[in-house]
Amino acid sequence: MRQKAGIVFFISLLLILFFSCRKTQVYSIIPEIEYKSFDLRDTTDLLGNKGLVGQVSFSFVDGDGDIGLKQPVDDTDPEDTTYYNMFFTLWAMVKGELIKPELEQPLNYRIPYLEPESQDPSLKGIIKVDFLYIAFPYDTISYDFYIKDRAGHESNVVSTPFFILPEIKN
Repeated sequence: MRQKAGIVFFISLLLILFFSCRKTQVYSIIPEIEYKSFDLRDTTDLLGNKGLVGQVSFSFVDGDGDIGLKQPVDDTDPEDTTYYNMFFTLWAMVKGELIKPELEQPLNYRIPYLEPESQDPSLKGIIKVDFLYIAFPYDTISYDFYIKDRAGHESNVVSTPFFILPEIKN
């Protein structure tokens, strides 16, 4: 009986040592992103206009966990380059030719301030961005995008596949 208790104790000790000695995964301080999906759904705006909402989903990992920006005191300057930290470029296929449409406003967004919740400084997660298509002139589109952390490190640039948008009927 004593011998069985000693074996159980020894195996338990080995298991505790094995699981407590695992090294923390170390990631680069330069953010890395990976495209996950694009979901499309019908919508209607407040004026009754029918449209589409496309949602781009991507994962990110940052080794030093400095993703996101705090809400600025003054957000009235749209030219402030430190206001945005997520950047999209729209591409459209028109008559078999790839073009970069001229947009009234750039497709720049702001990831809110994030902090690691443990002693591990890395951050991992999924970000979803919605795009509204009402009276949209293109039916085949793609996006290139990247993020920037608080230290100014730019992630890799990711391209989505091309999406074919159905005709919007009012």
